[in-house]
Amino acid sequence: MRDTSGTVMSNKRANPRSSRLSIVIALSASALLSVVGPAHAAPAKDPLPADIPDYQAALDAVRSTDVRDTVCRFLRTPVPTGAADGPVQPIPDTAEPCQGLPVFTIKDPVALNEIAPGFVAGTDQPLPAKAVKMTQLVSSLSATVNGRNATVMLAPTQGGGWHLAAVRDGDSDASYAGKATVGTLVFTEPQIRGWYQLRLLTVEPLNEQARQGLGGQASVSLSDYQKLVKARYADKLPGSEYDTQGYSSGYSLEPTEGDASPSTLLLAGGSSTALALAGGAALLLRRRRASTR
Repeated sequence: MRDTSGTVMSNKRANPRSSRLSIVIALSASALLSVVGPAHAAPAKDPLPADIPDYQAALDAVRSTDVRDTVCRFLRTPVPTGAADGPVQPIPDTAEPCQGLPVFTIKDPVALNEIAPGFVAGTDQPLPAKAVKMTQLVSSLSATVNGRNATVMLAPTQGGGWHLAAVRDGDSDASYAGKATVGTLVFTEPQIRGWYQLRLLTVEPLNEQARQGLGGQASVSLSDYQKLVKARYADKLPGSEYDTQGYSSGYSLEPTEGDASPSTLLLAGGSSTALALAGGAALLLRRRRASTR
């Protein structure tokens, strides 16, 4: 008993740094897991992901007839070949938009996380819970339709719930967002279309744009990544001259209410072909302008 007690007391005295390090790692892991999206949710028998508000409303949205019809109308429309800053044009309504198309379903949505304004400005500490912000939910299709796939983008509705914000050609956003696992966080730097994975306090690139964003490095600390994005965007945050002149992709992603009917579908061409509801057209245009600069 005496030897055992002595050993325990000796270990406590000899390893104060180890104990503090364990606490820091545990806190970092806890902060990371607190912001991880539904892409790493457990099997279907588990409850809905608690970290996404009104997730059932998101499921109801992507499974609704209206959203499915909108996706069909998008897939029926040929991809525009015009410039990315070309005009946005309405899509004519169709009585049976899905008739004759191959059968498909829209997958359950996952969180789309982006770098947060306070992190970019340097006013927030380089911690996982402060570095990124969930801005939208994204879903891809279960199968290609006439050789095409699409991403369904949901935006939060004021007062609660989710609504369709846009349909984008391709499924890269949903594919990258779905790579998050327990203990990791996936996020995007939308200005360069870079996708990253965050492991505790280490940022790793997931695509070529992200590798270029890190200067070719295989990984950087979250603190060093903050310095990089602060240098790139701190003077381009909402309210800055860059933002007010319409060049910024911005960080306030809630769609603004427009005068046009929310059911009006608008199609934008270019390298990021997307269909948007009228209310979100301004946001879509801002993002496309930024991608061309």
